[in-house]
Amino acid sequence: MHISERAKQPVDGVMMAGAGDWTPDMIREEVDALKHKPGALLPILHAVQNRIGYIPEGSVAIIAESLQQTRAEVHGVISFYHHFRTQPAGSHAVQVCRAEACQAMGGRTLEAHVRQRLGVDYHGTTADNEFTLEPVYCLGNCACAPNIRVNDDIHGRMTPQKFDRLTDRLITATLELE
Repeated sequence: MHISERAKQPVDGVMMAGAGDWTPDMIREEVDALKHKPGALLPILHAVQNRIGYIPEGSVAIIAESLQQTRAEVHGVISFYHHFRTQPAGSHAVQVCRAEACQAMGGRTLEAHVRQRLGVDYHGTTADNEFTLEPVYCLGNCACAPNIRVNDDIHGRMTPQKFDRLTDRLITATLELE
């Protein structure tokens, strides 16, 4: 069974609010704090994503109007940079290195396993909102390829078996917190 089939259960009968809760006023606060800077669009997008966890579709019009740009221009910047998300991310960001050193050491097999295990493709989030899968093009740990990063931790010499153990530990830790 892949991870996306596991459903997140409510805590004490109530679904907890998570990352991604936002209001237009939150967007306006970030825009107002940075719109006076030259080239303000990128810092604003980073600020919104840092605060909310992603760039909500509804924020594009607010940002565009404030910067006197079109929604297409703002959307174009968001879609150009892989760093920006347009949907809420899972509790754990899993980044799989796709650079040459990792590919030479079995990275493609690892990629296929990770996608199958999580049940999502790149830029997808598991149904239980536990994991978001992202590609990355070098984690700077080439001597220990293949590499992944989960949240802020880099894991070298990753194998499908080690990945399964890692995700099992993360799921167990999440369940213990609930």
